Amino acid sequence: MMHWIIAPIILPALLAPFIVLAARYHIIIQRAVSVAGVLALIAISAGLAWQASDGTVTLYQLSDWAAPFGIVIVGDRLSTLMVLLTAVLALFVLLYAIGSRWDKRGWHFHALFQFQLMGLMGAFLTGDLFNLFVFFEVLLIASYGLMIHGGGNLRLRAGVQYVLFNLIGSTLFLFALGAIYAQTGTLNMADLAQRVAMIDATDTAGIRIAAVLLLLVFAIKAAIVPLHFWLPSSYAEAPAPVAALFAIMTKVGAYAIIRVYTLIFPPDAGVTMGLHTIWLMPAALASLALGMFGVLAARKLDRLVAFSVIGSMGMVLVAIAMFTPAGITAALYYIIHSTLAAAALFLITDLVRAGRESLVLTAMPPISGAALTSALFFIAAIAMAGLPPLSGFVGKLLILNAGLGTSAAVWIWAVVLGSSLVCLVGFSRAGAVLFWKARTINAEENEEPAPAPNALSYAAVSGLLVLLVAHTVFAGPAYSYVEHTASQLFAPQPYVSTVLDTPGKLSTPAKEEH
Repeated sequence: MMHWIIAPIILPALLAPFIVLAARYHIIIQRAVSVAGVLALIAISAGLAWQASDGTVTLYQLSDWAAPFGIVIVGDRLSTLMVLLTAVLALFVLLYAIGSRWDKRGWHFHALFQFQLMGLMGAFLTGDLFNLFVFFEVLLIASYGLMIHGGGNLRLRAGVQYVLFNLIGSTLFLFALGAIYAQTGTLNMADLAQRVAMIDATDTAGIRIAAVLLLLVFAIKAAIVPLHFWLPSSYAEAPAPVAALFAIMTKVGAYAIIRVYTLIFPPDAGVTMGLHTIWLMPAALASLALGMFGVLAARKLDRLVAFSVIGSMGMVLVAIAMFTPAGITAALYYIIHSTLAAAALFLITDLVRAGRESLVLTAMPPISGAALTSALFFIAAIAMAGLPPLSGFVGKLLILNAGLGTSAAVWIWAVVLGSSLVCLVGFSRAGAVLFWKARTINAEENEEPAPAPNALSYAAVSGLLVLLVAHTVFAGPAYSYVEHTASQLFAPQPYVSTVLDTPGKLSTPAKEEH
């Protein structure tokens, strides 16, 4: 019996209490256990992604209870890809937290970090909507603890705002689940795919309301306009490693939209006809424009990076809102890119913070290690702005190409190209103020310069940027993988039959034609 599919959830769930109970006062042991756990997660996730690469859909039934009555964990191309991305991101974030000693500035950082990974992995692997809600709550609790790590009034205020917005989302999620269960009698995603398709056209009011509520919930998680207000302050005030890990948090919302609205409410479903084009596409375009104008208008570096996350999520949602294989392919490629780029920028922001009085974008004396920090910022800014030759440019080309055949093609091209120019100007201005203009200002003679950041901190940021370069160099294989992932999403019958038609059988190969 193959248990590896549930290991990404169980492993951090076991490590977190072990760290609290057995290594609470021993930071070296906490670090060793946490790093070893993340390395194990990477190995397991890579194996799961390799297993799913031929189209195999893996099913795990907890306590051997068959769907739709039992809890199921399902691994396909999409879920295993997101699990692997999360595990790889977690390693570099953890190394930075150790190198910069952020993990020593408060209690239980490593335990909360592992609980956060548990929630992320569970959200990507769960096979039913109720457990998606459960893992969302695990994410909320752990992320709040991480967000206020180190204390401070500003951080506490931002954390309260973050929790309130997400509690609103949780409440809407419960309403949506109640409406879906009342209409269909199930919350298993594969079972819902069949039952929603059989609902009579004259009795769709309840399921329509549920579909809209779910989209609102996922839009809050993805920080889509006008539900984005919680993100700038929350991400800007969070500790740098936490904000970097949060780069994958908004992608949970994007993942949920892709999963639910290709499997349960596909684009051609009568109950949700027009929902994607009438609401989601305009909101995505508005998010892209507002995020990049926020980059231009930001007065502090941390808020500039936070607004770039909103803009990048708008870019992702523009591709998703097309709900075509080409659009989803472009979205998945860009999700990998934007996650790595945003995480690198948050960590670079912390490198800058270590050598300046504040992150306000005004000229100040040069920071320690300015040459290396500025080089890292230059590469990360190019990636986020989508300039050649890095993967952001490739991702934007894929999105523009996917939008050619849609009714919103003119709007997509205009907003994507215009926002890219605005983003470029915003990052150029920030880089000039932080690094170039600083050369013209001399520090006070009696003022001791701040110590240079730890080498491990630089190594963690460099590792993320190396992954961005690899995502560019191997764009062909990466595109092929996400293209087949999109094809699997738009042909969900193997997923449905694996979950519902093979009780007791833990994996069913659903081979794709290559």
